Amino acid sequence: MSKKKVAFICVHNSCRSQIAEALGKHLASDVFESYSAGTETKPQINQDADMEKTQYSKLISDIPAPDIAISMGCNVGCPFIGRAFDDNWGLEDPTGSEDQVFVEIIREIEKRILQLKQSLI
Repeated sequence: MSKKKVAFICVHNSCRSQIAEALGKHLASDVFESYSAGTETKPQINQDADMEKTQYSKLISDIPAPDIAISMGCNVGCPFIGRAFDDNWGLEDPTGSEDQVFVEIIREIEKRILQLKQSLI
């Protein structure tokens, strides 16, 4: 049986969704494939979030069609991806915040990745 494709989506694909993609690959690649994307791209990933040198800002059209689509959190409005999101993690964007805020967001994403992994086993 092929692994489910999980897409972590936010508007710019430059911070939270990139962290989720990296942690998903690291913690759950035996259960699901992790992708991240946005409805817009940034020329560079937030340097505080850049966990994998090979990662770059991608549009939803640049990744395989996901089985599960997770919004990282939309403060104003969630991006439209052609279908409803399976879950909205409601995480604040830590861009421009202190390191401690990044650490808290990373820990929360890690916890949710592990919960998602458990739910798919």
